[in-house]
Amino acid sequence: MMKLRIAKLLGVAIALGLSANASAQMMINGAGATFPYPIYSKWFDEYTKVDPSVRFNYQSIGSGGGQKQIMAQTVDFGASDGPMTDDNLSKAPGKLLHIPTVAGAVVMVSNLPGNPSLKLDGDTIAGIYLGQIKKWNDPKLTALNPGAKLPDKDIVVVHRSDGSGTTFIFTDYLSKISPEWKQKVGNNTSVNWPVGIGGKGNEGVSGQVKQTPGAIGYVELIYAIQNKMSYAELKNSAGEFVKPTIESVTAALGTAEVPDDFRFSMTNAPGNGAYPICGATWLLVYQQQKDPAKGKKLVEFLKWAATKGEAMAKDLDYAPLPDSVQQRVLKRVDEIKF
Repeated sequence: MMKLRIAKLLGVAIALGLSANASAQMMINGAGATFPYPIYSKWFDEYTKVDPSVRFNYQSIGSGGGQKQIMAQTVDFGASDGPMTDDNLSKAPGKLLHIPTVAGAVVMVSNLPGNPSLKLDGDTIAGIYLGQIKKWNDPKLTALNPGAKLPDKDIVVVHRSDGSGTTFIFTDYLSKISPEWKQKVGNNTSVNWPVGIGGKGNEGVSGQVKQTPGAIGYVELIYAIQNKMSYAELKNSAGEFVKPTIESVTAALGTAEVPDDFRFSMTNAPGNGAYPICGATWLLVYQQQKDPAKGKKLVEFLKWAATKGEAMAKDLDYAPLPDSVQQRVLKRVDEIKF
């Protein structure tokens, strides 16, 4: 009887200990971009080994959602692949900082018989997304892809249905390449698409293209790799056809002029070897943190991400920030007050 009572008491003590440990674990909430979701998931997982007292809850809802939630202060940090506009920054209840993390490629994925490795240029992509190039065997496509068996089949255009930094990068590129695109559609996290069907998140677009014969869409490189989808080589501003790789994104990143507020574009970058549709992604945090305990933990994480985290980027096909930018990021993180 005594043994049974001791066992019960031990069980209660262990349960209480576990629940106390769980309640002692601080939850830091974030939301936004799907573009960096694979690497952020890796970071948040690894960071629990560095600081077991913290857990991150990140909702991969798209950059538009991330910007809205950080402005409404319903999350501790936002995430976006499109920098916030001056107008939105002025509406925020405090000074928001853009903390760049990594850069990645937006790739054109397709679903065609035999999965040919396509070659595309900006004019042709703009023509497809404007609804002017409607068939896979259109002369413009066959001229770019001699020897490829392109079918007499309708092109099914797939785009994002949610507010998206991947869309921001994609439409930023098309606006630089095509005056008609810039005038009719423009550049934003969401636009009025002339044609096509929508998918939510990089996951949604990947899924739509994968299950729709004749489809074309744009997704972040890691989603194409994970889904074993074929993606195109693109003609860059130097006239070369370039594959999306860490090296070609790094080449583009090397030409980017990074201003003091870290809001920059790197699409259609000049120079050899640069992949034309790529961009950086940012964490959005308030300079003045409302919760001192969370603010301190968030700053510690951001410093870890800008150093140890960057070393994990290449394993997931993202380009790490150059050392010079990393040092500037660390100085900016030091300006966060809690």
